[in-house]
Amino acid sequence: MLGGTATSAQDKYSLQKPLPFSDIRGYEGWQVVSVSTPEGKIKAIVGNPAMIQAYQSGIPGNGKPFPDGAKLVKIIWTTKKSTEAPFDVMVPDVLDEVEFMEKDAKQFSDSGGWGYAPFKYDAAADAFTPIANDAKCGAACHTIVSKKDFVFTAYAKR
Repeated sequence: MLGGTATSAQDKYSLQKPLPFSDIRGYEGWQVVSVSTPEGKIKAIVGNPAMIQAYQSGIPGNGKPFPDGAKLVKIIWTTKKSTEAPFDVMVPDVLDEVEFMEKDAKQFSDSGGWGYAPFKYDAAADAFTPIANDAKCGAACHTIVSKKDFVFTAYAKR
């Protein structure tokens, strides 16, 4: 290439810390568990098939824990007002973060059986950067829902 630089987008699945991003490969197609809209952001919470099956079987309301292999991903965008909708509605704008948690009672025995991995997205660089250094980063916040196997998000009625 003359007079320019070639750049390639980051392979997010090559990130290894605090947990391997590859642990959630294909999350873009997982089923929605719920959504939330705190602090001017839109958060879609999606679950892998093991997580969805656990919710549908009544976990955590039935007092049972989520099974090993269950995973939740929170996809977070900043918001903007739709310029096309005929009503006032906020829609996703720029991807901000991808955060996930995965259940492995043995590997994460010191954090309630869950490992946590938040990644900040930089749109200009088209790259993710880990927000935390280890997989316990979300454990302290999740202790307040220990009776629900450390999971805040309820499976929304559909």
